[in-house]
Amino acid sequence: MAEVASSVAERLDALEVRLAEVEAYLHLDEKRARIADLEQSSAAPGFWDDAARARELMEELSGARAEVKTVETARAQLSDARAALELAGEMGEDDETAEILQEAEQAADALAHSVDEMELASWFTGEFDHGDAIVTIKPGQGGLEAQDWTFMLFKMYMKYCARRGWKVTVNDCPAAEGIGIDRATFTVEGKDAFGMLRAEAGVHRLVRISPTDAKKRRQTTFAGVEVIPVLPDDIDIEIAPDDIRVDVYHASGPGGQGVNTTDSAVRVTHLPTGIVVTCQNERSQIQNKAACMQILKARLYELELQKREEALDEIRGPKTDIGFGNQIRSYVLYPYQMVKDLRTGVETSNVDAVLEDGDLDAFVVGYHRWATGNADGAPVSEGAEL
Repeated sequence: MAEVASSVAERLDALEVRLAEVEAYLHLDEKRARIADLEQSSAAPGFWDDAARARELMEELSGARAEVKTVETARAQLSDARAALELAGEMGEDDETAEILQEAEQAADALAHSVDEMELASWFTGEFDHGDAIVTIKPGQGGLEAQDWTFMLFKMYMKYCARRGWKVTVNDCPAAEGIGIDRATFTVEGKDAFGMLRAEAGVHRLVRISPTDAKKRRQTTFAGVEVIPVLPDDIDIEIAPDDIRVDVYHASGPGGQGVNTTDSAVRVTHLPTGIVVTCQNERSQIQNKAACMQILKARLYELELQKREEALDEIRGPKTDIGFGNQIRSYVLYPYQMVKDLRTGVETSNVDAVLEDGDLDAFVVGYHRWATGNADGAPVSEGAEL
């Protein structure tokens, strides 16, 4: 038990250092003063006379309160864990002490999660990182298997978004012939959605026994994930009416949110660039067209950034063929089970937690640690070659 207590104590010391660094970055004293000013302003007569400005200030107030509360919660978690360790040290080595040490470990786990979340937010310095995201998944090499893999990824991201409390609007998810889907496009609304999800941009590789192969041979398939930001209202992209062609057709889907039984699906083609955007969900044709235009504007903005800065991965990550040699992450279901990110080395053998439950936080956090140079070193490998 002494070894366990020592290990937890060392872990808490390291977490306390990280927490102090996050607090310094957030400038909590200044944040609290700003909260007081905003609360005073919101209570003043005439505050809502300028509704747009009032909403902007209330959003700032809500965000500042959330940041302060998160730090205060983390401090409470640290205090609880320290108290549990101190109590365990005053007791003998019995079952009750073991339970208290377990409580201390659980409090340390909760604190680690809180610090990870705060560090992530501090690393999001891009113009759109704190905003919403548009995610598109497309099948790559692998034929029918790739269509099924696209659907598996779609369901995984739906679970992940639900875990984080984000709102998801499925814009397009047509069923493919045979199995799976042709593609999926969905909009994610929530805190830091784009910053978090840009960790997923790239090629995803699946290795498994093919469910469509009578000889039960191993199959490798690929799907590509694109992540672009939802543009804020103050960025206006002008699109001439003559530059687009709008087609309306009957919607289809694999089930659930993707199904629509009316001729409300919309396809918008931007003629100068050849960009095609399709949207089909349970809403009206007018709403689908509006969603298409939002996505089209975001893609045109991205294209302009790429031309101006000559940086292919500025927004959506590197553009590569969706096939061998370009994957960012491998999901192996046979002959062993492993999910491994090839950029960061983060891995797990709990494949079901990732694919079925959307447990992606370790991969997302690991990516941002790696991308910002905050990685603590190479993760421990379980010896599997992916």
